[in-house]
Amino acid sequence: MQIDRSPRSFLDTAVLARLAGVPLFARRPMQGNVSGRHASPHRGSSVEFAEYRKYVPGDDLRRLDWRAYGRSDRFYVKEFEADTNLRCCFVVDTSGSMNFGSKGITKIEYARRIAGTIGYLASQQGDAVGLACVANGVVHNLPPKRNAAHLRLVFDMLEHSKPKGETQLAATLHELAETIRQRALVIILSDLFVDPALLSGCFQHLRFRHHDVAVFHLLDPLELEFQFRRPMRFLDMEGGPSIFAEPNDIADRYQKALDAYLVEMTKIVRESAVDYHRISIDQSYEQALVRFLVGRAQAKGLR
Repeated sequence: MQIDRSPRSFLDTAVLARLAGVPLFARRPMQGNVSGRHASPHRGSSVEFAEYRKYVPGDDLRRLDWRAYGRSDRFYVKEFEADTNLRCCFVVDTSGSMNFGSKGITKIEYARRIAGTIGYLASQQGDAVGLACVANGVVHNLPPKRNAAHLRLVFDMLEHSKPKGETQLAATLHELAETIRQRALVIILSDLFVDPALLSGCFQHLRFRHHDVAVFHLLDPLELEFQFRRPMRFLDMEGGPSIFAEPNDIADRYQKALDAYLVEMTKIVRESAVDYHRISIDQSYEQALVRFLVGRAQAKGLR
């Protein structure tokens, strides 16, 4: 498969080369249209045995297990797992808060690196890649396809996405749960500035539609540690009113609210069986991707 050779600010060829040997696996059966490396909900031909079932007229006689017949005097047919490709759908939050970054990189830039790298690796193994940029709705949307020209369009959209406006992530995820065709690996990249109770319904909806859901929760170190030392004017990057405050007066309340939010988020993703990764954007995105890819490979080995 030919790939996009034009330079991209969010793609590092050295990182791509180091991650090339780690496959991207789905955690749930996928429905594709070509042979691939992901389990299918349908039976087919592969080297991995699935189960025996009783013979019914019309079954291929070549699939009869004569040893089982010799032991039981009944006809049984061997069934094997079918392998297929997957649809990988990135949902990138492009609301105003994603333009924040205190360590030389913003959350949207970090999201571009994660999505661009996974998208490249997925396309290299024959999977379809799509992208939805979301803020107060679906701003841009490219349904998944598996060709080099489409991957270039995905990269163009990713590169030119501009964070602005309010977030309506919960309503948008419900919309995407209904509009993404067939089963897909849905990878959400956002700071998740949403009520966790609302996100719980979104994750459950996506799972109900048989999507494999992964979430990269991107937070800036200042949001996690609140290391402000003098009076500051805090601006709402999504258009709300600004607040002038003395950090020492609000630090304890902020930390308690943050801790409660993170505890609730952890509870929700566990209940929803979401592949959740909380990341401080001053950390190496390559290491975050290694944990993501290796964790999925290990989960496939345990199935």
